[in-house]
Amino acid sequence: MAPVSPFDEDQWEFLFAVAARVAPPVTEFDPERRARFRAIISEALALRPPAVVGQIGMFLGVLDRAPALRYGRTFRALDPARQDAVLRWFQEAPLQKLRQGLWGVKTLVYMGTYAQTEIAPRLHYAPSFDGNVHLHA
Repeated sequence: MAPVSPFDEDQWEFLFAVAARVAPPVTEFDPERRARFRAIISEALALRPPAVVGQIGMFLGVLDRAPALRYGRTFRALDPARQDAVLRWFQEAPLQKLRQGLWGVKTLVYMGTYAQTEIAPRLHYAPSFDGNVHLHA
């Protein structure tokens, strides 16, 4: 049985908008890969306390709306260069909670993207699935 979705459709679409900036392969995802992206993240968040999942959902809202204070537009309405500037600001924000929130979102994006094994060869990523056996041989 698939886990319950931690986000509503608007939050998922926003997460894809962020993912397009931090993990560009997401922009090439077909509907099947997008569904796997969502499933991987949903499974990971199903293991977290509901309060943590709620905080992530709340942070997605902050990340989407905060740029309106500076640019008069939400994150999704900005051009890619300004989206990158917003993400850099959050990454270097004076408040630790904002930096942690962005790193949490980026971790979910990376997980949903790079945990799809067929993407790895395109990125020349060759993880070792046998641990560090080669180090002890």
